[in-house]
Amino acid sequence: PNELFFAWIEKEIAEGRSVQFRLKGYSMFPLLRNECDEVVLTPCQENELRPMDVVLFRYQGKHVLHRIIRREGSKLYIQGDGSFVAKEECLTSDVVGKVSTIIRPSGKQIAVNSWQWRLPSAMWRRTGIFRKLLLRVLLHFARK
Repeated sequence: PNELFFAWIEKEIAEGRSVQFRLKGYSMFPLLRNECDEVVLTPCQENELRPMDVVLFRYQGKHVLHRIIRREGSKLYIQGDGSFVAKEECLTSDVVGKVSTIIRPSGKQIAVNSWQWRLPSAMWRRTGIFRKLLLRVLLHFARK
């Protein structure tokens, strides 16, 4: 069950260990893919959290993995890459950990501080009014 899984993740992160897990859901599509990609989640300090970081955070009784889009002091504004409307707000204290590495099904590892991750992330965030259309087209082909 999700409660046990995320309790384990929180315990490991609190003890200073990284965890690796496969993603479930389309909220970070197209950069992270449902049941294909894995992420390595690492412990982080509140002062390390920056816009464009992908974080696991507590939100309305659930755990969500989304991207920080803006920070104002200890308040974070967060949005999934697969969403063009929904945005969450949380505090830096709600963040469990930060994604450090993406692992593709081929086994290829992509560090989130590398250009291979940062460039497509920045380009996707700048799709503006075309994002909704692009998501529909990409999701149509991804689910076939």
